[in-house]
Amino acid sequence: MSLDWIYTAISWILLSWHSAWDALGVGSAIGTNWAWILSIVFLVVTVRVILFPIFVKQIKSQRAMQALQPKVKELQEKHKGDRETLQQEIMKLYREEKANPLMGCLPMFLQIPVFLGLFHVLRRLNPDKVNKDLYGWTVEQFDSASHARLFTAPIAARFSSTADQLQSLDANGTTVKIIAAILVLMMMTTTYLTTKQMINRTGRAADPQQRMIQTLMLYGIPASLLVSGALFPIGVIIYWVTNNLFSLGQQQWVLRKYPPPALATSGKSGAAGGGTAARTGAAKKTAPQKKAAKGGTAKKAAKSGTGTQPVIDGKALAPRPGAKPVNPKKGGAAKRRVS
Repeated sequence: MSLDWIYTAISWILLSWHSAWDALGVGSAIGTNWAWILSIVFLVVTVRVILFPIFVKQIKSQRAMQALQPKVKELQEKHKGDRETLQQEIMKLYREEKANPLMGCLPMFLQIPVFLGLFHVLRRLNPDKVNKDLYGWTVEQFDSASHARLFTAPIAARFSSTADQLQSLDANGTTVKIIAAILVLMMMTTTYLTTKQMINRTGRAADPQQRMIQTLMLYGIPASLLVSGALFPIGVIIYWVTNNLFSLGQQQWVLRKYPPPALATSGKSGAAGGGTAARTGAAKKTAPQKKAAKGGTAKKAAKSGTGTQPVIDGKALAPRPGAKPVNPKKGGAAKRRVS
């Protein structure tokens, strides 16, 4: 199956954005062709806007999966030790509740063709190439993209580029390696943060298999990029980092708009808790009032002589002058009072 339609589509989007930035007068500065860098950045924006409805469905699907976790735990207890039956019952539960575990990965899968298309296009950029008719590009556009750089490092260069490849791109090997290494570290970090953000907001899966997948995505994918990142052109890494940053912002917005079930019910529980707290607070507030009321009643009773406790006459209990105190320890105090 030919993928030329994907390469042509990616090329068209890049060229369209480059023409727009070029028309706005965006040029080169600090060893960077900003029109081409911004074209890659806005390729991400274009793709993410197209996939936004699917991204929202992904969030809702994850919410549904999270809501089913108590039932999954019940199945785990019921079929403990029978892994095959457990998996069958879990899949049956997902079908009945119309929850799709694969929906959470769908946006990522749909971006793979875009990633491969950009990888293929940038790999073909070579100033020495004889046939410069790249999926509808003109010779001028091809030459411009071939010489596009980020801080003097060509966007078509890779960390693992050979000396011949660097020479054909008129690039400095040390500069390419430094820029590529920084971008690879940024790619790993943002990939980890994006996955961690999603797991933190949706919660850890109760199903051991789902939990294992979450752990693999959290640590395995960023670790694998340390090796595979050396094979990616700098332009592709720019795309990946930008995509991750976009995901961080988009997820934050969507997760606020569609909070997890625990957060969604927090308002109701908070209201209920608030009612309980109000009642507790009322009880706490009325306690001193009750005490004060009892004190007032006691005083009234003392005055009227009709209280439940007898009225004590302090003068009758006071020791007589010159009398020997009953308690020697209190005698000193009594003597001091007499004197």
